[in-house]
Amino acid sequence: HYWYWKNLLDLNSDNWVGFCQKRRFWSKNKHTEKKLYDSSNISQSILVEPYSEWKDFEVILCEPIKINKVKKIKMIKRGFKSLIKNPSIFFDTSKQSIKFHFDMHHGYKNLEKAISVMCEKDRLEFLHYVENNISYNPHIMVISKKRILNRWFSSLFEWLFECENVHGFDKLKGYDTQRLYAFLGERYLSFWFKKYTIYKENHWRLIE
Repeated sequence: HYWYWKNLLDLNSDNWVGFCQKRRFWSKNKHTEKKLYDSSNISQSILVEPYSEWKDFEVILCEPIKINKVKKIKMIKRGFKSLIKNPSIFFDTSKQSIKFHFDMHHGYKNLEKAISVMCEKDRLEFLHYVENNISYNPHIMVISKKRILNRWFSSLFEWLFECENVHGFDKLKGYDTQRLYAFLGERYLSFWFKKYTIYKENHWRLIE
């Protein structure tokens, strides 16, 4: 994303720009079945060009995922510190928030520390967002017009560079924290685009 922003983003163009992620693609329809794809049939399912009805929107986001159906044993193993602070999380799924999920999987209080260096205009709202929501739009996938992407990248990377002063890189090891900055960006994406743009959600699917 950073490389695209600095090398390819043409603010004179009004075209849509879309980002996917490894094995995750924008889908034309909602799918529940598991299906094998190859070059002969993948175009039937995967979105390759914008819809005309998008003209009323500025941004397309992935349909959200819920993260509050956590297994009890996993909460005990990975969320113990949060449960000690607020035991009701264990029984009340509405309190198994984005922040609780992040603390479990990407380091306790890492999200809170990152938010502490965020710009003032977003800091308190974003903290409220992660503490009170149980779903987010995943995978750092977005389709948008270029001028809006420029605003998004400016805000995102200004924050992430500040986060480097807090988290650095040397102690980020393994799946939980090695990609910490991507996980931070993923949660911020849902909040930022919903706050600042007219958005629509679209289907996506995992294709092995």
